[in-house]
Amino acid sequence: MHTSGYSRKEKLKKTHEISLLFEKGKWKTCGNLRMIILKNTEDLSLENTKLGVSVSKRYFKKAVHRNRIKRLLRESYRHHKDLFAQTFGENVIAMIFWVSPELPASFQEVESQFIKLCSFVKKK
Repeated sequence: MHTSGYSRKEKLKKTHEISLLFEKGKWKTCGNLRMIILKNTEDLSLENTKLGVSVSKRYFKKAVHRNRIKRLLRESYRHHKDLFAQTFGENVIAMIFWVSPELPASFQEVESQFIKLCSFVKKK
């Protein structure tokens, strides 16, 4: 089994899970990334980690730019899935947001922001 993929089971799609995430989740922010995360509770029984990605239409009017940022965020998660699991644990649901009106220049910029977010939360 390929562990560095982003399989269908890992995608956050259910409305119930998303609404529960916004009701009971904890917000973490570092740089241009903002994340809301909810660990496995009695309301929610997860078999694996689920992740969603969102980019505001308010900041990026063109779908091309929103989709590019979402691809970059998913790719950074895919590359650093083990760091994410070490920081936030197994069987969590999370959603990542890009909260800057500036389009990221490269994948390395998004990747460094993601690593900072994971290591920043780990130190606290």
